Amino acid sequence: MSEKVGFSPRGMAYMDGRYLPFEEAKVSIATHAFNYGTGCFEGIRGYWNAERGEIFVVRLLEHFRRMARSAHMLRIALPKSPEELAEIGLELIRRGDYREDVYIRPIAYKASPVIKVGLIGLEDAFCCYTAPMGAYHDIEKGLAVTVSGWRRIDDNVIPARGKVTGGYVNAALAIADAQQGGYDEAILLTSDGHVSEGSSCNIFLAIEGALVTPAVTDDILVGITRSAIIELARTLGLETVERKVDRTELFVADEIFLVGTGVQVAPVTSVDGRTVGHGKIGEITRSIQDLYLSAVHGEVEEFRHWLTPVYAANDAG
Repeated sequence: MSEKVGFSPRGMAYMDGRYLPFEEAKVSIATHAFNYGTGCFEGIRGYWNAERGEIFVVRLLEHFRRMARSAHMLRIALPKSPEELAEIGLELIRRGDYREDVYIRPIAYKASPVIKVGLIGLEDAFCCYTAPMGAYHDIEKGLAVTVSGWRRIDDNVIPARGKVTGGYVNAALAIADAQQGGYDEAILLTSDGHVSEGSSCNIFLAIEGALVTPAVTDDILVGITRSAIIELARTLGLETVERKVDRTELFVADEIFLVGTGVQVAPVTSVDGRTVGHGKIGEITRSIQDLYLSAVHGEVEEFRHWLTPVYAANDAG
């Protein structure tokens, strides 16, 4: 029997314009998105602060605005505005009465039960659910990564800047091969051989006291956590350069770390068997990781604008 992986959803779901128990939220096996990958999604974290008795959801509206852009590329009409959809996500957490770190997963998709490749003339649908979510990787331990033999999907093949469900087969193939080979994560290259991103996360390199990250034109998902890290780095007095990154720079960087809603800030200590830096979490990575985790837990006033409290509004009412 295979080891259980991931995080199991629980509580209530939102589907077909109503809240219902998660177990009742089902789609037909003929659903277009199930057959052809014609959907888009977001992954949004909320962090439990026990001292305040509050969950802080990180950059909630930015996620739903990005979802609106992804949906537009797929010719999917969302049923509500990003602001209204964000409130649905908050309400699901409240109905689940979470008192722990939580994850929100909204999905917009082509719902028609038809056998037909295309996007036009199909019914659009939206659903959302939640799950308790801990660590995606052990971020106190350095990750061993490998450069994948699978190339990152080109933006002219499937929109790389959109979170398209079908596009994640690309990530699944890469991470599966990496894990089969004994690695924690995979780094994908662009079609022209430059560094793009991890299987489901952005990448930063520390080189001579500055941060370097692939440009948005290098087939990356333009990560919301990525932009948060750039903002944090500025606060710490670190310059961030967005440019093409050669594969061999992974072997000579002083530090490397991965960022994303799932991985948070995860240090990399080896690439294809080559030690990164001193083979342990570097000073820059540690300072960014510490500040990020403090910020998302609501402990840094300067970054409170990132956060939406789940229970405060209800309590006030």
